[in-house]
Amino acid sequence: MSGMSHRGAWALGILTAVALGVTARAQNLPPSFADVVERVAPAVVNISTTRRVRDRLPRPQFPPGSPFEEFFRDFFDGDEDPGARRTFSLGSGFIVDPRGYVVTNNHVIEGADEITVVMHDETRHSARVVGRDPKTDLAVLEIEAEGPFPYVEWADSDRVRVGDWMIAIGNPFGLGTSVTAGIVSARGRDIRAGPYDDFFQVDAAINRGNSGGPSFTLEGKVFGVNTAIFSPSGTNIGIGFAIPSNLARRVVTSLIEKGRVVRAWIGVRIQQVTPEIAESLGLDGARGALVAAVVPGGPAATAGIRQGDVILAFGARPIRQMRELPRVVAESVVGRPVTVTVWRRGETLEVTVTPAELPSDEELARLAAPPAPAGPRAQASLPDLGLTVATLDEALRARFRLDEKAEGVVVTEVAPDGLAARAGLRPGDRVLEIDSEEVRTPADVVARLETARGEGRASVLLLVERQGEARFVPLRLAD
Repeated sequence: MSGMSHRGAWALGILTAVALGVTARAQNLPPSFADVVERVAPAVVNISTTRRVRDRLPRPQFPPGSPFEEFFRDFFDGDEDPGARRTFSLGSGFIVDPRGYVVTNNHVIEGADEITVVMHDETRHSARVVGRDPKTDLAVLEIEAEGPFPYVEWADSDRVRVGDWMIAIGNPFGLGTSVTAGIVSARGRDIRAGPYDDFFQVDAAINRGNSGGPSFTLEGKVFGVNTAIFSPSGTNIGIGFAIPSNLARRVVTSLIEKGRVVRAWIGVRIQQVTPEIAESLGLDGARGALVAAVVPGGPAATAGIRQGDVILAFGARPIRQMRELPRVVAESVVGRPVTVTVWRRGETLEVTVTPAELPSDEELARLAAPPAPAGPRAQASLPDLGLTVATLDEALRARFRLDEKAEGVVVTEVAPDGLAARAGLRPGDRVLEIDSEEVRTPADVVARLETARGEGRASVLLLVERQGEARFVPLRLAD
């Protein structure tokens, strides 16, 4: 009996501990989201847009007085432009300033001729576009009515953790204001939406019409702008994405103050550091951003950053992956010097870069690197690599459709199963550098490869140009 009593007491203790643990966890859960929703919902708005589009087919013509004439007049809205019709779309937004500034997604209002903001109490106001930023899919509207308006505050998104409770409010399917709740599923998501991707992933129900609406912390502050969902069906499956408030706040402030977004820029084109590239450079692991090209006269070129450098840190921010660098640079202050840590030829160096303002897309398109210098015409076959290179001439320029000013060394043949093919080299690629050393002739290529083998290297790093863009390609020297 005493043994049974002991086991019974032990079991009772376990059950008690479990019950206490469940109770403790339950006490941490909000009994209801109603208080938070009641406080913030008046600042969440529905956005209705109207856009006039021209039909591809001309409007049918009928004799005066025909019964079809009136029918088609109604169908085409009966306005003065017979080739135009109206399209409507719905989205969400939220007020961040008592003066009536509304944050939403750029894609919600893009191309709109008329924008109407519908308040929580169903009152409707016209709105104008203050500014928009396609790169982050954000836009700011201003309500054309007397304020003050209810508004919400931004949260510090850096303090939001995976697993935190959250609330989403928006206008799904045009039904009107709706509230859903869930948790933060992940952060730092890159969904290939733009150059500054850094999304929260949330599992609260987000559907069409929720775009531009806010995600709230339980304190009632906005930590994210709901932007996209991942769904094969187009409806919620528990994977939604929100722009972090720390990124959105900077964009919104710039749009309100200047009507445009001011971003910093250092003038480099970068690519991911793969394990093969890291090995070729003697870098301890695949990290940083590899500089594939430097804009002549840009801040990076002025500071001495070179093609082939790996940027490991920008100021106090380590760069673990390539995609982090554009966001970190864009968030820096134009004109304020920054210490940049780079890896170059086996050494860590520090250079000082003063970011400039990011040029317009048109200005960036006009910037181009100078062509490689010319050399004597020749050819070299490298059967152990499955590769043949030659000096560019008129015939090769025509064969590979290269620019008439292009010079230097071009890949003419790649064996299907060779090491060059496995590295991704193709006929028509121009070889500009090997291990950060410029090559002008096929003889230079052979010499650089022999040097690498003599040093016991397992691979080399080629800088090649393909269709006008330079990129680094690691090439193994043996199986």
